[in-house]
Amino acid sequence: MRPGAERLDAAASPRRFERVRGGKDVRMDLHATSRRRLVSSGSPLEPEIGFSRAVRLGPYVSVAGTAPIAPDGTTAAPGDVYAQTVRCLDIAEAALREAGAVLADVVRTRVMLTDATTWREAARAHGERFAGVRPACTFVEVSRFIDPAWLVEIEIDAVVAEAGAPDMIGW
Repeated sequence: MRPGAERLDAAASPRRFERVRGGKDVRMDLHATSRRRLVSSGSPLEPEIGFSRAVRLGPYVSVAGTAPIAPDGTTAAPGDVYAQTVRCLDIAEAALREAGAVLADVVRTRVMLTDATTWREAARAHGERFAGVRPACTFVEVSRFIDPAWLVEIEIDAVVAEAGAPDMIGW
């Protein structure tokens, strides 16, 4: 194995594994992952690709790249970056809610566009949802998505505050 590569060793115990990286051993109890909650959107691609719409582990929620797919499975609002961004945000927000998070818990968004010159259209939709939250945000241009009619995809990361924790917004 080349230096720095990872090795998973489940032989020691079926409930523990060892990850060796850079000469350091880290042990992780797989029972710690029992708090892992998977959120499905019902997409037939989820089991095929091996992904979930969102994953929650403890207070952390990550929403996978969310495309502008209409309820009937077609592309929502072909040619309209603003409307496609709204649709992506609708889907992502529903996944957040199912994972027990809300928009106020969002700490980072990533907006991927096939044409960076249309960023203001996507930014308008983003701002309508997040003006009061103001998460860290990145806009990037990509060459294309799986479906060439998709003009935008969005990823979201959130941290759900514990009950009774102080509100740090505006701190």
